[in-house]
Amino acid sequence: MQRIRLRYTKRGRLRFTSHRDFQRAFERALRRADVPMAYSAGFTPHPKVSYANAAPTGTGSEAEYLEIALTATRDAGELRELLNESLPDGLDITDAVEARTSGLADRLQASVWEMRLDGVTPEDAEKAVGAFLAAESVEVQRRTKNGMRSFDARSAVADLQALRPSSDRPEDKPCAILRLVVRHLTPAVRPDDVLSGLRAVADLAPPVPAAVTRLAQGLFDEESGTVTDPLAPDREAVTAATPTAAGLTAAKAPEGAGSA
Repeated sequence: MQRIRLRYTKRGRLRFTSHRDFQRAFERALRRADVPMAYSAGFTPHPKVSYANAAPTGTGSEAEYLEIALTATRDAGELRELLNESLPDGLDITDAVEARTSGLADRLQASVWEMRLDGVTPEDAEKAVGAFLAAESVEVQRRTKNGMRSFDARSAVADLQALRPSSDRPEDKPCAILRLVVRHLTPAVRPDDVLSGLRAVADLAPPVPAAVTRLAQGLFDEESGTVTDPLAPDREAVTAATPTAAGLTAAKAPEGAGSA
């Protein structure tokens, strides 16, 4: 059985699709692309697809991950192209690699998020970020299926910065950009929880909903504060397992060949 790991996006209007909607669209794409999927056993077999840490509905993402199991070997790059031909625009496979290591979900330790706050000046955003980072803890509440739950939003935030928007935006309309790195802890802290925390510590309340996009997720380097590509270990393992042309030549040469 071959396993392929994929990185995909949720862009534009497709950010409003639920995880279940994406599952249906992806499984249709697998059938259209004639991918030799492995299926589970039992009375209701289903394709062996493992989804890892999907972004909340309403948020965009450049870094979603899943893994599929195949009954026949396929080239990862060709498979990516076939699936993209069958998926709607906005749900795009941007990377594919054969799984050569274990524990993809364990590598998703943190996410890099970007939030665009229309109607908020960069100066106000900077003050709110300073207050949030200075706090030892920031208690927020979120409604769950079991009712309201309180938790600390500050402990999960490894980095938070207020940036100015790009120069191509209209200058007469205030806008601030927040870039944050959030560790994947339990309970999970989402970007909207951080917004709730900014409201609690600095009364920062954007007049319109924030546009939220996940830029990356993967292993978290505590020293540099960066989030690294979770598919890199698989890519390196594939490269290491591929024999070089010189190695193939040497392997095919009979003993004593080239000796006087």
